[in-house]
Amino acid sequence: MMTSLNKKLESIARSARNASRVVSVLSTEEKNKVLISMATALLAEKDKIIKANKKDIEGCRSRNKAFIDRLTLTENRIKQMADSLIEVSKLKDPVLNVISSWSVPSGLKIEKVRTSIGVIAIIYESRPNVTSDCIGLCFKAGNCVILRGGSESLNSNQAIFDILNKVIISFGLPKGTINLIDTPEHKAVDYLLKLNNFIDLVIPRGGEELINKVVKSSLIPVIKHYKGICHVYVDEEADLNMAHKICLNAKIQRPGVCNAMESMLVHKDAAARFLPGILKDFKDAQVEIRGCSFTKKIAKWAKLATQKDYRTEYLDLILSVKVVDSLDSAISHINEYGSHHSDSIITDNIQAAEKFLRNVDSACVYVNASTRFTDGYQFGLGAEIGISTDKLHARGPMALEELTTYKYMVYGNGQVRE
Repeated sequence: MMTSLNKKLESIARSARNASRVVSVLSTEEKNKVLISMATALLAEKDKIIKANKKDIEGCRSRNKAFIDRLTLTENRIKQMADSLIEVSKLKDPVLNVISSWSVPSGLKIEKVRTSIGVIAIIYESRPNVTSDCIGLCFKAGNCVILRGGSESLNSNQAIFDILNKVIISFGLPKGTINLIDTPEHKAVDYLLKLNNFIDLVIPRGGEELINKVVKSSLIPVIKHYKGICHVYVDEEADLNMAHKICLNAKIQRPGVCNAMESMLVHKDAAARFLPGILKDFKDAQVEIRGCSFTKKIAKWAKLATQKDYRTEYLDLILSVKVVDSLDSAISHINEYGSHHSDSIITDNIQAAEKFLRNVDSACVYVNASTRFTDGYQFGLGAEIGISTDKLHARGPMALEELTTYKYMVYGNGQVRE
Protein backbone atom coordinates (compact mmCIF):
# COMPACT_ATOMS: atom_id res chain seq x y z
CA MET A 1 0.00 0.00 0.00
CA MET A 2 1.39 3.38 -1.06
CA THR A 3 1.83 5.93 1.75
CA SER A 4 0.88 9.59 1.45
CA LEU A 5 4.59 10.48 1.35
CA ASN A 6 5.23 8.07 -1.50
CA LYS A 7 2.24 9.44 -3.41
CA LYS A 8 3.58 12.95 -2.96
CA LEU A 9 7.03 11.96 -4.19
CA GLU A 10 5.67 10.11 -7.19
CA SER A 11 3.50 13.11 -8.05
CA ILE A 12 6.55 15.39 -7.92
CA ALA A 13 8.60 13.04 -10.09
CA ARG A 14 5.76 12.64 -12.61
CA SER A 15 5.35 16.42 -12.84
CA ALA A 16 9.09 16.79 -13.40
CA ARG A 17 9.00 14.20 -16.18
CA ASN A 18 6.13 16.00 -17.90
CA ALA A 19 7.76 19.41 -17.49
CA SER A 20 11.06 18.11 -18.89
CA ARG A 21 9.48 17.81 -22.33
CA VAL A 22 8.88 21.57 -22.29
CA VAL A 23 12.14 22.62 -20.63
CA SER A 24 14.30 20.52 -22.96
CA VAL A 25 13.17 22.52 -26.03
CA LEU A 26 13.31 26.04 -24.57
CA SER A 27 15.46 28.44 -26.55
CA THR A 28 18.72 29.74 -25.14
CA GLU A 29 17.22 33.23 -25.00
CA GLU A 30 14.23 32.02 -22.97
CA LYS A 31 16.44 30.16 -20.49
CA ASN A 32 18.81 33.09 -20.05
CA LYS A 33 15.97 35.50 -19.28
CA VAL A 34 14.78 33.18 -16.52
CA LEU A 35 18.28 32.83 -15.05
CA ILE A 36 18.84 36.59 -14.95
CA SER A 37 15.46 37.06 -13.27
CA MET A 38 16.40 34.40 -10.71
CA ALA A 39 19.61 36.27 -9.89
CA THR A 40 17.70 39.52 -9.45
CA ALA A 41 15.14 37.83 -7.21
CA LEU A 42 17.81 36.36 -4.91
CA LEU A 43 19.33 39.77 -4.31
CA ALA A 44 15.95 41.41 -3.79
CA GLU A 45 14.93 38.76 -1.23
CA LYS A 46 18.30 38.37 0.54
CA ASP A 47 16.85 39.39 3.91
CA LYS A 48 14.31 36.58 3.69
CA ILE A 49 17.07 34.07 2.93
CA ILE A 50 19.31 35.26 5.77
CA LYS A 51 16.41 35.13 8.23
CA ALA A 52 15.65 31.53 7.26
CA ASN A 53 19.35 30.66 7.39
CA LYS A 54 19.64 31.97 10.95
CA LYS A 55 16.96 29.48 12.01
CA ASP A 56 19.03 26.65 10.58
CA ILE A 57 22.22 27.89 12.24
CA GLU A 58 20.46 28.18 15.59
CA GLY A 59 19.45 24.53 15.35
CA CYS A 60 23.05 23.44 14.70
CA ARG A 61 24.94 25.32 17.43
CA SER A 62 26.44 22.09 18.74
CA ARG A 63 28.13 21.29 15.40
CA ASN A 64 31.77 22.20 14.65
CA LYS A 65 32.91 25.48 13.10
CA ALA A 66 33.53 23.98 9.66
CA PHE A 67 29.99 22.62 9.53
CA ILE A 68 28.52 25.98 10.57
CA ASP A 69 30.64 27.67 7.90
CA ARG A 70 29.24 25.39 5.19
CA LEU A 71 25.73 26.11 6.41
CA THR A 72 26.02 29.90 6.78
CA LEU A 73 24.72 32.34 4.17
CA THR A 74 25.87 35.95 4.25
CA GLU A 75 25.02 38.86 1.96
CA ASN A 76 28.28 38.21 0.13
CA ARG A 77 27.52 34.52 -0.36
CA ILE A 78 24.04 35.33 -1.62
CA LYS A 79 25.63 37.75 -4.07
CA GLN A 80 27.94 34.95 -5.18
CA MET A 81 24.88 32.73 -5.72
CA ALA A 82 23.30 35.45 -7.88
CA ASP A 83 26.58 36.02 -9.74
CA SER A 84 26.76 32.30 -10.52
CA LEU A 85 23.32 32.41 -12.11
CA ILE A 86 24.39 35.38 -14.22
CA GLU A 87 27.57 33.58 -15.25
CA VAL A 88 25.57 30.48 -16.24
CA SER A 89 23.32 32.68 -18.38
CA LYS A 90 26.41 33.91 -20.25
CA LEU A 91 27.77 30.45 -20.96
CA LYS A 92 27.26 28.73 -24.28
CA ASP A 93 24.13 26.60 -24.30
CA PRO A 94 25.26 22.97 -24.68
CA VAL A 95 21.88 21.72 -25.95
CA LEU A 96 21.97 20.88 -29.69
CA ASN A 97 25.70 21.59 -29.81
CA VAL A 98 27.19 19.37 -32.53
CA ILE A 99 29.98 17.31 -30.98
CA SER A 100 31.03 15.82 -34.30
CA SER A 101 29.61 15.13 -37.77
CA TRP A 102 30.53 12.90 -40.69
CA SER A 103 29.18 11.19 -43.78
CA VAL A 104 29.21 7.47 -44.55
CA PRO A 105 29.37 5.63 -47.93
CA SER A 106 25.58 5.22 -48.02
CA GLY A 107 25.29 9.01 -48.27
CA LEU A 108 23.86 9.46 -44.78
CA LYS A 109 25.05 12.52 -42.89
CA ILE A 110 25.41 11.81 -39.16
CA GLU A 111 25.64 14.37 -36.37
CA LYS A 112 26.43 13.56 -32.75
CA VAL A 113 24.52 16.23 -30.83
CA ARG A 114 24.26 17.17 -27.14
CA THR A 115 20.81 16.84 -25.62
CA SER A 116 19.29 17.23 -22.17
CA ILE A 117 19.34 14.30 -19.76
CA GLY A 118 15.75 14.88 -18.60
CA VAL A 119 15.04 14.73 -14.85
CA ILE A 120 17.91 14.89 -12.36
CA ALA A 121 17.55 14.26 -8.62
CA ILE A 122 20.21 15.85 -6.41
CA ILE A 123 20.59 14.76 -2.78
CA TYR A 124 22.87 17.00 -0.76
CA GLU A 125 23.85 18.15 2.73
CA SER A 126 24.67 21.36 4.59
CA ARG A 127 25.45 23.93 1.91
CA PRO A 128 22.26 25.81 0.91
CA ASN A 129 23.97 27.65 -1.95
CA VAL A 130 23.87 24.28 -3.73
CA THR A 131 20.12 24.84 -4.15
CA SER A 132 20.45 27.80 -6.52
CA ASP A 133 23.59 26.48 -8.25
CA CYS A 134 21.90 23.19 -9.13
CA ILE A 135 18.69 24.85 -10.26
CA GLY A 136 20.59 27.24 -12.53
CA LEU A 137 22.84 24.65 -14.13
CA CYS A 138 20.16 22.01 -14.62
CA PHE A 139 17.77 24.56 -16.13
CA LYS A 140 20.37 25.98 -18.57
CA ALA A 141 21.13 22.42 -19.71
CA GLY A 142 17.41 21.85 -20.37
CA ASN A 143 16.79 19.54 -17.41
CA CYS A 144 14.21 19.50 -14.65
CA VAL A 145 15.57 19.03 -11.17
CA ILE A 146 14.37 17.44 -7.93
CA LEU A 147 16.30 18.67 -4.91
CA ARG A 148 16.49 17.03 -1.52
CA GLY A 149 18.70 18.92 0.90
CA GLY A 150 19.66 17.98 4.43
CA SER A 151 17.39 18.62 7.39
CA GLU A 152 19.98 21.00 8.86
CA SER A 153 19.44 23.46 5.97
CA LEU A 154 15.73 22.92 5.41
CA ASN A 155 14.65 26.52 6.14
CA SER A 156 17.37 28.03 3.95
CA ASN A 157 16.69 25.67 1.05
CA GLN A 158 12.96 26.31 1.24
CA ALA A 159 13.44 30.08 1.17
CA ILE A 160 15.77 29.93 -1.84
CA PHE A 161 13.49 27.50 -3.66
CA ASP A 162 10.35 29.58 -3.05
CA ILE A 163 12.04 32.68 -4.48
CA LEU A 164 13.29 30.88 -7.60
CA ASN A 165 10.05 28.97 -8.13
CA LYS A 166 8.13 32.27 -8.21
CA VAL A 167 10.33 33.26 -11.14
CA ILE A 168 9.56 29.96 -12.89
CA ILE A 169 5.83 30.56 -12.42
CA SER A 170 6.07 34.17 -13.62
CA PHE A 171 7.48 32.96 -16.95
CA GLY A 172 4.59 30.52 -17.43
CA LEU A 173 6.79 27.42 -17.19
CA PRO A 174 5.11 24.17 -16.15
CA LYS A 175 4.77 22.88 -12.62
CA GLY A 176 7.63 20.50 -11.93
CA THR A 177 10.30 22.52 -13.73
CA ILE A 178 12.13 22.80 -10.39
CA ASN A 179 11.22 20.81 -7.28
CA LEU A 180 12.23 20.61 -3.63
CA ILE A 181 11.46 17.70 -1.30
CA ASP A 182 10.51 19.58 1.86
CA THR A 183 10.41 16.70 4.32
CA PRO A 184 13.37 15.68 6.52
CA GLU A 185 12.18 12.06 6.63
CA HIS A 186 14.90 9.65 5.48
CA LYS A 187 12.22 7.45 3.92
CA ALA A 188 11.77 10.14 1.27
CA VAL A 189 15.21 9.42 -0.17
CA ASP A 190 14.62 5.66 -0.10
CA TYR A 191 11.49 5.96 -2.20
CA LEU A 192 12.84 8.68 -4.49
CA LEU A 193 15.66 6.35 -5.51
CA LYS A 194 13.12 3.80 -6.76
CA LEU A 195 11.41 6.16 -9.22
CA ASN A 196 13.44 5.16 -12.25
CA ASN A 197 10.40 5.52 -14.51
CA PHE A 198 10.51 9.29 -13.98
CA ILE A 199 14.06 10.20 -12.91
CA ASP A 200 17.04 9.75 -15.24
CA LEU A 201 20.01 10.49 -12.99
CA VAL A 202 20.82 10.85 -9.29
CA ILE A 203 23.69 12.98 -7.99
CA PRO A 204 24.47 12.65 -4.25
CA ARG A 205 26.61 15.33 -2.60
CA GLY A 206 27.64 14.85 0.99
CA GLY A 207 29.41 12.59 3.43
CA GLU A 208 30.55 9.02 2.91
CA GLU A 209 27.48 7.58 4.63
CA LEU A 210 25.09 9.43 2.33
CA ILE A 211 26.98 8.50 -0.84
CA ASN A 212 27.16 4.81 0.06
CA LYS A 213 23.47 4.70 0.94
CA VAL A 214 22.45 6.24 -2.38
CA VAL A 215 24.70 3.95 -4.42
CA LYS A 216 23.39 0.83 -2.67
CA SER A 217 19.71 1.80 -2.82
CA SER A 218 19.26 3.50 -6.17
CA LEU A 219 17.54 1.94 -9.17
CA ILE A 220 18.59 5.06 -11.08
CA PRO A 221 22.11 5.70 -12.49
CA VAL A 222 24.28 7.57 -9.96
CA ILE A 223 27.22 9.93 -10.40
CA LYS A 224 29.11 10.06 -7.10
CA HIS A 225 30.44 13.29 -5.66
CA TYR A 226 32.55 11.52 -3.10
CA LYS A 227 34.79 12.77 -0.31
CA GLY A 228 37.79 14.99 -0.96
CA ILE A 229 41.00 13.62 0.50
CA CYS A 230 43.18 16.17 -1.27
CA HIS A 231 46.98 16.23 -1.13
CA VAL A 232 49.69 18.81 -1.68
CA TYR A 233 53.13 17.29 -2.33
CA VAL A 234 56.15 19.53 -1.73
CA ASP A 235 58.89 18.23 -4.00
CA GLU A 236 62.65 18.35 -3.29
CA GLU A 237 62.93 21.04 -6.02
CA ALA A 238 60.02 23.15 -4.82
CA ASP A 239 60.12 26.90 -4.29
CA LEU A 240 59.57 26.63 -0.54
CA ASN A 241 58.14 30.13 -0.18
CA MET A 242 55.57 29.26 -2.82
CA ALA A 243 54.92 25.90 -1.16
CA HIS A 244 54.39 27.59 2.20
CA LYS A 245 51.83 30.00 0.74
CA ILE A 246 49.97 27.29 -1.18
CA CYS A 247 49.82 24.81 1.70
CA LEU A 248 48.43 27.42 4.09
CA ASN A 249 45.80 28.44 1.57
CA ALA A 250 44.85 24.85 0.71
CA LYS A 251 44.24 24.00 4.37
CA ILE A 252 43.01 27.05 6.26
CA GLN A 253 41.33 29.33 3.71
CA ARG A 254 38.14 27.27 4.05
CA PRO A 255 38.81 23.91 5.72
CA GLY A 256 35.22 22.64 5.65
CA VAL A 257 34.98 22.13 1.88
CA CYS A 258 35.84 19.12 -0.27
CA ASN A 259 38.75 20.75 -2.13
CA ALA A 260 40.68 21.70 1.03
CA MET A 261 43.99 19.93 1.61
CA GLU A 262 43.63 17.02 4.05
CA SER A 263 47.13 15.56 3.72
CA MET A 264 50.52 17.23 3.10
CA LEU A 265 53.41 15.21 1.71
CA VAL A 266 56.98 16.51 1.82
CA HIS A 267 60.08 15.11 0.13
CA LYS A 268 62.71 14.02 2.67
CA ASP A 269 65.32 16.36 1.16
CA ALA A 270 63.03 19.37 1.65
CA ALA A 271 61.52 18.39 5.00
CA ALA A 272 64.15 19.87 7.34
CA ARG A 273 64.01 23.21 5.52
CA PHE A 274 60.25 23.35 4.99
CA LEU A 275 58.48 21.73 7.92
CA PRO A 276 59.58 23.91 10.88
CA GLY A 277 58.12 27.10 9.41
CA ILE A 278 54.93 25.67 7.95
CA LEU A 279 54.12 23.61 11.05
CA LYS A 280 54.57 26.68 13.26
CA ASP A 281 52.13 28.64 11.09
CA PHE A 282 49.66 25.76 11.14
CA LYS A 283 49.91 25.66 14.93
CA ASP A 284 49.30 29.42 15.10
CA ALA A 285 46.21 28.86 12.93
CA GLN A 286 45.02 26.18 15.40
CA VAL A 287 45.50 23.32 12.94
CA GLU A 288 45.91 19.95 14.64
CA ILE A 289 48.77 18.00 13.04
CA ARG A 290 48.78 14.22 12.76
CA GLY A 291 52.15 13.33 11.33
CA CYS A 292 54.71 10.63 10.68
CA SER A 293 57.64 10.06 13.06
CA PHE A 294 59.83 12.57 11.20
CA THR A 295 57.11 15.21 11.51
CA LYS A 296 56.89 14.56 15.26
CA LYS A 297 60.64 15.12 15.65
CA ILE A 298 60.16 18.64 14.31
CA ALA A 299 56.83 19.31 16.01
CA LYS A 300 56.78 17.53 19.37
CA TRP A 301 53.19 18.74 19.90
CA ALA A 302 51.92 16.87 16.83
CA LYS A 303 50.02 13.61 17.17
CA LEU A 304 51.38 10.45 15.59
CA ALA A 305 49.35 9.66 12.46
CA THR A 306 47.62 6.32 11.97
CA GLN A 307 46.76 4.67 8.66
CA LYS A 308 43.18 5.80 9.23
CA ASP A 309 44.31 9.44 9.44
CA TYR A 310 45.71 9.26 5.92
CA ARG A 311 42.33 8.01 4.66
CA THR A 312 40.23 10.61 6.49
CA GLU A 313 38.44 13.65 5.11
CA TYR A 314 38.52 15.89 8.19
CA LEU A 315 36.63 18.93 6.83
CA ASP A 316 38.15 20.72 9.80
CA LEU A 317 41.41 22.24 11.07
CA ILE A 318 43.14 18.86 11.17
CA LEU A 319 45.94 17.84 8.78
CA SER A 320 47.84 14.62 8.21
CA VAL A 321 51.51 15.05 7.27
CA LYS A 322 53.98 12.53 5.87
CA VAL A 323 57.60 12.79 4.77
CA VAL A 324 58.23 10.62 1.69
CA ASP A 325 61.43 9.28 0.12
CA SER A 326 60.71 10.22 -3.49
CA LEU A 327 58.27 11.51 -6.09
CA ASP A 328 57.29 7.91 -6.82
CA SER A 329 56.49 7.37 -3.14
CA ALA A 330 54.32 10.49 -3.12
CA ILE A 331 52.41 9.36 -6.21
CA SER A 332 51.94 5.88 -4.77
CA HIS A 333 50.68 7.30 -1.46
CA ILE A 334 48.18 9.61 -3.18
CA ASN A 335 46.79 6.87 -5.42
CA GLU A 336 46.48 4.54 -2.42
CA TYR A 337 45.08 6.87 0.24
CA GLY A 338 43.40 9.63 -1.75
CA SER A 339 39.85 9.85 -3.04
CA HIS A 340 40.78 10.79 -6.63
CA HIS A 341 39.50 14.33 -6.13
CA SER A 342 42.25 17.00 -6.30
CA ASP A 343 45.99 16.75 -5.73
CA SER A 344 48.87 19.18 -6.29
CA ILE A 345 52.65 19.09 -6.69
CA ILE A 346 54.84 22.07 -5.82
CA THR A 347 58.04 21.88 -7.87
CA ASP A 348 60.35 23.75 -10.25
CA ASN A 349 61.24 20.49 -12.00
CA ILE A 350 59.27 20.19 -15.24
CA GLN A 351 59.88 16.45 -15.55
CA ALA A 352 58.64 15.85 -12.00
CA ALA A 353 55.57 17.95 -12.67
CA GLU A 354 54.73 16.08 -15.86
CA LYS A 355 55.21 12.71 -14.17
CA PHE A 356 52.90 13.77 -11.34
CA LEU A 357 50.24 14.95 -13.81
CA ARG A 358 50.38 11.70 -15.77
CA ASN A 359 50.51 9.27 -12.87
CA VAL A 360 48.21 10.69 -10.20
CA ASP A 361 44.77 9.22 -10.86
CA SER A 362 42.60 12.12 -9.72
CA ALA A 363 39.91 14.24 -11.32
CA CYS A 364 41.98 17.43 -10.95
CA VAL A 365 45.78 17.45 -10.80
CA TYR A 366 47.72 20.68 -10.20
CA VAL A 367 51.23 22.01 -10.56
CA ASN A 368 52.18 24.91 -8.25
CA ALA A 369 48.63 25.84 -7.26
CA SER A 370 46.21 25.29 -4.40
CA THR A 371 43.64 22.50 -4.58
CA ARG A 372 41.07 25.11 -3.52
CA PHE A 373 40.65 26.03 -7.20
CA THR A 374 38.71 22.83 -7.92
CA ASP A 375 35.43 24.62 -8.35
CA GLY A 376 33.13 25.15 -11.32
CA TYR A 377 33.11 28.92 -10.90
CA GLN A 378 36.91 29.08 -10.59
CA PHE A 379 37.25 26.89 -13.70
CA GLY A 380 35.11 29.34 -15.70
CA LEU A 381 32.14 26.96 -15.80
CA GLY A 382 29.73 29.40 -14.12
CA ALA A 383 28.95 27.09 -11.22
CA GLU A 384 28.92 23.37 -10.54
CA ILE A 385 26.65 20.57 -9.47
CA GLY A 386 29.62 19.21 -7.56
CA ILE A 387 32.96 17.49 -8.05
CA SER A 388 32.56 14.04 -9.55
CA THR A 389 35.12 11.47 -8.43
CA ASP A 390 33.63 8.93 -10.86
CA LYS A 391 35.11 8.29 -14.29
CA LEU A 392 31.83 7.83 -16.19
CA HIS A 393 30.23 9.91 -17.54
CA ALA A 394 31.56 12.99 -15.75
CA ARG A 395 34.74 13.70 -13.79
CA GLY A 396 35.82 16.76 -11.82
CA PRO A 397 33.71 19.94 -11.63
CA MET A 398 30.39 18.97 -13.14
CA ALA A 399 28.75 21.83 -15.02
CA LEU A 400 26.67 22.35 -18.17
CA GLU A 401 28.22 19.86 -20.59
CA GLU A 402 28.21 17.15 -17.93
CA LEU A 403 24.47 17.71 -17.46
CA THR A 404 23.80 16.62 -21.02
CA THR A 405 23.95 13.36 -22.89
CA TYR A 406 23.93 13.02 -26.66
CA LYS A 407 21.99 11.55 -29.52
CA TYR A 408 22.67 10.93 -33.19
CA MET A 409 20.80 12.99 -35.77
CA VAL A 410 20.92 11.21 -39.12
CA TYR A 411 20.04 12.94 -42.43
CA GLY A 412 19.23 10.93 -45.56
CA ASN A 413 17.65 11.36 -48.99
CA GLY A 414 15.83 8.10 -49.43
CA GLN A 415 18.45 5.54 -48.39
CA VAL A 416 17.38 1.98 -47.61
CA ARG A 417 19.68 -0.74 -46.34
CA GLU A 418 20.29 -3.67 -48.62
